[in-house]
Amino acid sequence: MSNDSLPRRGLMLVLSSPSGAGKTTISRALLDDDDRLELSVSATTRAPREGEIDGVHYHFISGARFQALIAEDGLLEWANVFNNAYGTPRAAIETALSEGRDVLFDIDWQGTQQLRQKMPQDLVSVFVLPPSLAALETRLKSRQQKTGETDEQVAYRLSKAPAEVSHWAEYDFIIVNSDIEESVAQVRAILTAERLRRERLRGIEGIVSDIRSIET
Repeated sequence: MSNDSLPRRGLMLVLSSPSGAGKTTISRALLDDDDRLELSVSATTRAPREGEIDGVHYHFISGARFQALIAEDGLLEWANVFNNAYGTPRAAIETALSEGRDVLFDIDWQGTQQLRQKMPQDLVSVFVLPPSLAALETRLKSRQQKTGETDEQVAYRLSKAPAEVSHWAEYDFIIVNSDIEESVAQVRAILTAERLRRERLRGIEGIVSDIRSIET
């Protein structure tokens, strides 16, 4: 039996960073290469945009249903953003973890705090830092050419970085993203190690008992 085939409980892998630090690129690389990792699908009260599919990009629900989920503790984390609500449905995550599947979250420090309060033993949190403020500004301006964002939008993202970075010490792991390939490899190493954490493994007692049976 290989380590990959050991029965275990899944985990919640959170990646957070200031905008432009590279967490989205890292997330895509992890999802492309690991079929045991899936992206969390949030529920939202906003209307679908062109090309978005319900259940794939988001779970599009009514405001009343969203409030009902909050009331029945059916969301692991939630927030209001620009007059729309976003949150993580608890049931889908608990099902995935119980089936040994790992779930990737691309959320901020506030969402991470909520996950830690609800399911601390299942959480693995990683904060991605840029190597410097100058590097972050360069990346945001480079991305601007692709996204078409205005100078004001770039300046706003940059202005939010200090507050976001101030929460770095609340995370389990810190990665300084100077080289994207190295950063992806580092997150993969964290994921590999956390999958082998003793508390998540199932059936190990049987293997140990079999080996120790020679004592009797």
